[in-house]
Amino acid sequence: MLRLKSLLLVAFFTLFVYVPVQGQPKDEANSGKLTIGITQFPATFHPTIGSMAARSYILGMTRRPITTIDADWNLVCMLCKVLPTFENGLARLEKTPDGKDGIAVTYTLRPDAFWGDGVPVSTKDVLFTWTVGRHPMSGIRGSEFYRRIYEVVAHDAHTFTFHFDRVTFNYNRINAFDLLPAHIEEEKFRNPERYKDNSAFNTDILNKGLYNGPYRVESITHGSHIVLVPNDYWWGEKPKFHRIVIRSIENTAALEANLLSGSIDMIAGELGLTLDQALAFEKRHKGKYNVVYNTSLIYEHLDVMLDNPILSDKRVRQALIYGIDRQAISDVLFGGKQPVAHSSINPLDWISDPDVPKYPYDPEKAKALLEEAGWKVGKGGIRYNSKNQRLTVELMTTAGNRSRELVQQVLQSQWKQVGFDIRIRNQPARVYFGETTRQRKFKGLAMYAWYSAPESVPRATLYSDSIPTAENNWSGQNYPGFRNAEMDQLIKDIEEELDRGKRLEKWKRLQEVYANELPVIPLYFSADAHIWPKNLKGIVPTGHQYRSSLWVEYWYRE
Repeated sequence: MLRLKSLLLVAFFTLFVYVPVQGQPKDEANSGKLTIGITQFPATFHPTIGSMAARSYILGMTRRPITTIDADWNLVCMLCKVLPTFENGLARLEKTPDGKDGIAVTYTLRPDAFWGDGVPVSTKDVLFTWTVGRHPMSGIRGSEFYRRIYEVVAHDAHTFTFHFDRVTFNYNRINAFDLLPAHIEEEKFRNPERYKDNSAFNTDILNKGLYNGPYRVESITHGSHIVLVPNDYWWGEKPKFHRIVIRSIENTAALEANLLSGSIDMIAGELGLTLDQALAFEKRHKGKYNVVYNTSLIYEHLDVMLDNPILSDKRVRQALIYGIDRQAISDVLFGGKQPVAHSSINPLDWISDPDVPKYPYDPEKAKALLEEAGWKVGKGGIRYNSKNQRLTVELMTTAGNRSRELVQQVLQSQWKQVGFDIRIRNQPARVYFGETTRQRKFKGLAMYAWYSAPESVPRATLYSDSIPTAENNWSGQNYPGFRNAEMDQLIKDIEEELDRGKRLEKWKRLQEVYANELPVIPLYFSADAHIWPKNLKGIVPTGHQYRSSLWVEYWYRE
């Protein structure tokens, strides 16, 4: 433990850098302008291509989904008028054309919802979005969801019915069906293979018609900041700020420094200071800011590149996890506030299994597994196999994230003790998430976090068909390349099981398979640290993947 503390202290002072961002004019400090600091800049603004927290946070202010999960973890309508259920008759069981059990779910869009250029949000957008999502070369994540909808019937300009080819427990949760403006994107989709590059969300980001939320993008300086202004055609509560500036400051120490200098007003909890930084910040500046800690469904982990011959051996993956003192990392770096993760399912979620297989810190066990796998100790304590191949593994994460860089150094040190040669290589978030993970270009281990929603089925991250490839235009988020027939069947069975008790048993087995196979090395469950000035009101952290920014119209200054 003493060695770990010393390493963390050295790393802290090495990584603390002050990179100031130009401050805001004094006369705007108390006006209707709000400047938010985040640690990433989006690689794309398209709502359903790729996966990046910065993109989701910004689009939360500029777009609205049909349904979402609110801060109380309830499914609610945003663009729809009434949430369909069996009880209200808007959902009903039916037979598919091939005689299987299916379900029909009917939604009505808000008639007062418009795109930012004045064009009504309509069923034309629904039909177009479905067409894009189903196309195998569109590059849309979660394309399986769109293919399950075998027919869409538009009854009029606002009411439509989805006909699903199966019955699922979350039949009315269509959060992932993120509407695309047909009047803008249809032309861009004429060449589906090039759509992800040609989309107006990449080539014409300032187009008002891309946005249907309380704000729209007015200007953008790539890699630096985005300026949002109110949407003239917004149908809901009038937003209180005449301008929101979102600044990307990837170095978390610099992010804190810019808050103190007044260059930014607040730090987004979803993309801000790490917990250790927030705790230290609160001690130093107690009473000057609201520091709100929100336990959330965030899972910090290491994706394992299973195509790597070294890591394809499960014994090596087990040695990796036995070789990490995750509890010490949590205690020393995070004050014990970020519990060790034993699977991808957070204990806050009702489906979590407390009896999931666990891997306590056991370096001797790690060494024995490596010996069994044919890796013998050689020069400098590093292991080699019979072909004289060095046990070298690359470890990547987002550059400038001080907490992750500290954890990297600890992992490198601890794994060296059991014989691993760990090579650290980091990238800016927009490259790391926009290309390296999405196109599976990392060679060893990729550290980052997944946000999830309550009882979120991991089809996009663990199902065999969700492995991104050039052939499917890098659609899917199964970045490790995990292929497991039982996991595929469990995911399918969970989705189609309506009985909660039976579904829970399948969830338990899924977590057991996950822990045994280790396609991912679980680290810990994180907590968000939201920091905003005392006079800023209305922000309600959600604790899941649907960000607080989805309710930005209720934010105000006193």
